[in-house]
Amino acid sequence: MNERTIYLLAALIGGAFIPIQVALNTLLRRYVGEPMQVTFVSYLVGTLTALFICLVARYPLPTSAAINQSSWWMWTGGCLGTLYVWSTIVATVRIGATLTLALTFAGQMVAALVLDNYGALGLTKYPASPTRIGGVVIVFLGVSLIAYAKR
Repeated sequence: MNERTIYLLAALIGGAFIPIQVALNTLLRRYVGEPMQVTFVSYLVGTLTALFICLVARYPLPTSAAINQSSWWMWTGGCLGTLYVWSTIVATVRIGATLTLALTFAGQMVAALVLDNYGALGLTKYPASPTRIGGVVIVFLGVSLIAYAKR
């Protein structure tokens, strides 16, 4: 198995975890209450898991020099993740997991296409070719079919 295959499988498996996470968070909402409370619990457990893995793997904490060299906005990824988890908890109850995830995937594809096209936020530049744009259009057609079926 070559290195690219390993990365492709890692992305595929990571993607398969998303609907399970959404289902678990939506279920937990029945017991915990508000979607933001569930989001907090989800991130708290995730933070503790990440801390445990860092300790076991003996990853050092970031140095103050590394932290000071970065810009404040680079630290907002966790905020965006919080809003993502919250939005899936809220939406799944009303429109179902399939449509929720189809819409979040479509949003991800558009944002990724723009970020890649401009090489934004330090990413390698991959132009928005007609083939790549066509792939995103196909994603939106799939989302439309899912949305139509939910009527």
